[in-house]
Amino acid sequence: MLRGAALAAFLALGFATPCAASEDYPQVWLNAGFLSYHADREADFRENNIGFGAEAVFAPDHGLLAGNFINSQNFRSRYAMYEWRPLHWQPYGVNLSAGLIAGAVDGYPKYHDGGWYFGALPMLFFEGKRLGVNFTIVPGRTEGGRLVAIQLKIRVW
Repeated sequence: MLRGAALAAFLALGFATPCAASEDYPQVWLNAGFLSYHADREADFRENNIGFGAEAVFAPDHGLLAGNFINSQNFRSRYAMYEWRPLHWQPYGVNLSAGLIAGAVDGYPKYHDGGWYFGALPMLFFEGKRLGVNFTIVPGRTEGGRLVAIQLKIRVW
């Protein structure tokens, strides 16, 4: 319950002030990992996936993500992703984009023996002037099962 209240406060703070469509690129965003919710509630998956990451958006449709986090199995994972976000809206002055991220992840011992593997996921990007949220749904074929994940981020450039 506390996590939901913290998320609501973060979103309200970040989106309270409408912003015009930002045309200044590149944009650099930093994050502290993910919060996740696994569909399999009986498994002992970690849902506070803390870490550090950066996102560089070079144009409205293109960017890169890289970082690390403690994954659902309590191991350190690293990732490097390309983001393609061809769909754009601006409800209430908030920049909303949708698309895909694709790239490599490691650190899951039961999947490729913890080594690097390629993956792609759908992604929604909600961005205010300085604060944002990335949202994704991970299908059930992964080691951590089906889950939804959010990544809170702050714009530093």
